Amino acid sequence: MKKRSIFAGLCVAVCAGALAAARLYPSEAAPESPEVSPPVPVNTAKVQVGDVPIMLTGIGSVQAYNVVDVHTQVPGTIQQIAFVEGQTVHKGSLIAQLDPRPYQAALQQAEATRARDEAQLTNAQVNLNRFTPLLKQGFASAQQVTDQAAQVSQLQASVAADKATIFNAQTQLGYATITSPIDGVTGIRHVDIGNIVQPSTTTPIVTITQTQPISVVFTLPQKDVPQVQSAMAKGTLKTLAYDQDDHTLLGEGSLLLVNNTISQASGTAELKATFPNENRALWPGEFVNVHLTVADRHDGITVPLAAVQQGQGGPFVFIVAPDGTARTRQVAIGETLVGRTLIDHGLQADNTVVTAGQYRLSDGAAVVSVASGDPGVQDSTEASAGML
Repeated sequence: MKKRSIFAGLCVAVCAGALAAARLYPSEAAPESPEVSPPVPVNTAKVQVGDVPIMLTGIGSVQAYNVVDVHTQVPGTIQQIAFVEGQTVHKGSLIAQLDPRPYQAALQQAEATRARDEAQLTNAQVNLNRFTPLLKQGFASAQQVTDQAAQVSQLQASVAADKATIFNAQTQLGYATITSPIDGVTGIRHVDIGNIVQPSTTTPIVTITQTQPISVVFTLPQKDVPQVQSAMAKGTLKTLAYDQDDHTLLGEGSLLLVNNTISQASGTAELKATFPNENRALWPGEFVNVHLTVADRHDGITVPLAAVQQGQGGPFVFIVAPDGTARTRQVAIGETLVGRTLIDHGLQADNTVVTAGQYRLSDGAAVVSVASGDPGVQDSTEASAGML
C-alpha cells in the first residue's frame, strides 16, 4: 500500500515536471496562417466620357447695360412723383411731373403771335396781288410793288419764326413731363414733391439701371487673348457667370468683345460679355467668376475632382482593379471643370476611381465600395484629424 502511494506521487511529479518543461521550452508548433486585412471601405465613381468644354476662367464684375441719371431739362416745381423706389419701369413711363402752367402760357403766346403774323401776311399778299396788274397798266409805281413784295417776304419770315417759337414752347412743355428713357429698375429717390428743380442741379431725381440684358466685364491673362480671338472667329462663345464661391450658376450669356488694349500694369486684357439675365440673378456691382468656353473636346474623360491626389510623382488616382484591389495610376490633368477634372491621359473609359477614403489606401490594398456618407470611409489621416 505504501509502495503504491509512492509510485502515484512519482507519476504526478513527473507529469507536473513535463508540463512545466513544455511551458518553459515549447516545441516547434505548426505555422499559423497569416491574418488577412479586411477591405478598406471607399466611395467610388465611374469615369465619364463625353464632350467636354475647354474653358478659360476669370474674375469680373457685373455692370448695368445702361445707367441713366434722371434730371430735369427745364426749371420747375415738382407736382407729382410717379414711381416707387425699386420699381421696374419701361421706356416712356412717367417719372415725375413739373408744374406745366408757365410753359403752357408760353406756348399759347407763341401761337397767338403766329396767328397775328399770318393775318398780316394774308393782307400783304392780297395787296401785292392787287398792285402787280396795276403796275402793268401804269396805275401803280414799281416802288409800290417792290415795297409790298418786301413786306410779304418779311411777314413770311415772321410766320416761320413764330412756328419755331411754337415748336420750342411745345418742347419746353414736354420737358415738364419727365419720363424714363430706358427699361430698367429705379433706385433711391433724391427729390420730393414740392421741390424746385433746376437743369444745373447735380443730384438726379432718380437713377435707373437697365438689368435686362446686363453686362459682365472680366479679365484674362494676355497669353489667352490669341486663343479667344481665334475661337471668336469661328462663332459666338458661350460665357457662364458663377457666384463668388464659384458654385452657383447665375447666368449664361455670350462674349461681346475683347478690349482693344492690354493693361501693361497687370498683363491682362478686359473682356465684356452680355447676359439676358431673365431671372435677375446678376446685379450691377456684383463680383462673379466667369467661365468662357473656347472649344469642345470630344470623347473627353472626366473624374470627380476629389479623385485626384497629389504625390511626389505628380497627380494620381486610385482605380479599382477587377480583383477588388486599389491600384495607383499616374494621370495628366487638363481642364478643371465645376467639380470635375478632365484627364488628358492615364485613364480609360471603363475605369472606376476612388473618390473618398484614399488616406487608408496603398497600392494593392483590398477595397469595398460603400454608399456616400458611410461612417467607415475616412477622408483624413489620424495626424490631420488630430490637428483639426
